[in-house]
Amino acid sequence: MQVAVLVPEHEWRQLVADVQRLKEVEATTPPTPPPAPDRLLTVRQAAAYLLLTPAGLRKARRAGRLSGVKLNEKEWGFRESELNRYLDRYNRRTAVANRKAALLDRQLPLSQHTIRGPLAQAA
Repeated sequence: MQVAVLVPEHEWRQLVADVQRLKEVEATTPPTPPPAPDRLLTVRQAAAYLLLTPAGLRKARRAGRLSGVKLNEKEWGFRESELNRYLDRYNRRTAVANRKAALLDRQLPLSQHTIRGPLAQAA
């Protein structure tokens, strides 16, 4: 069974003109480049990035709050975008920033603490 739709001629011409304009815009728009590859962090690196212990990070992965990538039979890796999603979703970005500020207020060298990665570079 086929369906026929009756469209007045002036509406049909308007639709055809709209399609032509869209095709012209699409032809002149440069294609968007693919996203940059996401960095893969080890358990220790990811734990330092989130200011968690490696055990806490593994617990979050097992609970389903964080997804990881199995690198081999024993080791897991975590994508940086997934870690950022975790910080945003569980409102931990402010907690990480507050803890980092507290460490800076005590005037202790950051090398004595587990702050590494992009969050440490903001200091």
